[in-house]
Amino acid sequence: MAAVSTVRSAARRSRRFFDIFVADVPWTVSSKELKEYFSQFGSVQRCQLPFDKDTGFHKRYCWIKFSTPEDVQNVFQKDSHILEGAKLALKQQSHRHSQRRNQSK
Repeated sequence: MAAVSTVRSAARRSRRFFDIFVADVPWTVSSKELKEYFSQFGSVQRCQLPFDKDTGFHKRYCWIKFSTPEDVQNVFQKDSHILEGAKLALKQQSHRHSQRRNQSK
């Protein structure tokens, strides 16, 4: 049980460094396809699409990391994002934790 808690904690810390949270990802879409789609808005550094160990399917959400803040803003200039007929739900991630660390130095 402690190992699961440690993994979840590490995952939460890593998510702080992503720019966009994407929900409602169709089951048939891969991380490669997501990266290709979001590349039209700028340089995608990373796409993290977590999988369920029990089912083998992804969990229908992901995180996207872009190279620049301008790339992130480009994504939100578009009203809706549709992949394979499904509308994606996007949310810009907050970087409060890293900002607090920088302010305390």
